[in-house]
Amino acid sequence: MKRFYKDASVESSDSGFHVALDGRAVKTPQATVQTVSTRRLADALAAEWRAQGETIDPTSFRFRDHADHAIDLVARNPAGTIDTLLSFAETDTLCYRANPDEALYRRQQEVWEPLVAALEAREGIGLERINGIIHRPQPQASLETLRRKLGGFDGFTLAGLEAMTSLAASLCIGLAALESDAEADMLWDAAELEEGWQADLWGRDEQAEIRRSERRENFRAAFDFVRLVRT
Repeated sequence: MKRFYKDASVESSDSGFHVALDGRAVKTPQATVQTVSTRRLADALAAEWRAQGETIDPTSFRFRDHADHAIDLVARNPAGTIDTLLSFAETDTLCYRANPDEALYRRQQEVWEPLVAALEAREGIGLERINGIIHRPQPQASLETLRRKLGGFDGFTLAGLEAMTSLAASLCIGLAALESDAEADMLWDAAELEEGWQADLWGRDEQAEIRRSERRENFRAAFDFVRLVRT
């Protein structure tokens, strides 16, 4: 699609901020004005539009797609998103470890255990650690505590959290990313610990490395999106 506007500006209203292209408000796919809660996020959205050349690159909108998802889907059914997030808690990658006599287990203990233990301490919950791949339910009381925590987030935070959690296959990592001292690259390295371990062991495939790089960038985009929302 060719660029159809000259200027992208940020306008404010009683409900928040939105981007206007030559004075016309940007709308979501469901035809809702793309109103966001913070000026910093609106500025970032406007910057994406300003960065376009003569031809619009749909893949370059790192934040627009998250905002659309938050408005059109998450805000209309936050309970559904919370259910999805809790399903990752039930099968959280960080809780499934190798057998204790394996070198991989020691690495998982070093990287994963501090993240799981930190979540338990912050929320006052306990989570089961499992050796192997046989599913073991997480304590219902812990899941209910997590449900209450998730219920306190706005739709934009839930949208970014859903993206990070699904990419990492871990609600532990998703929630850790919301902490003020979180480091995106450290968390992503933890999320793909097993994949990196296997790549180091058996060699790296070019296409697999491209996919890993893309997933890292997607995680970083969701991480940055949440930072812009929660500032």
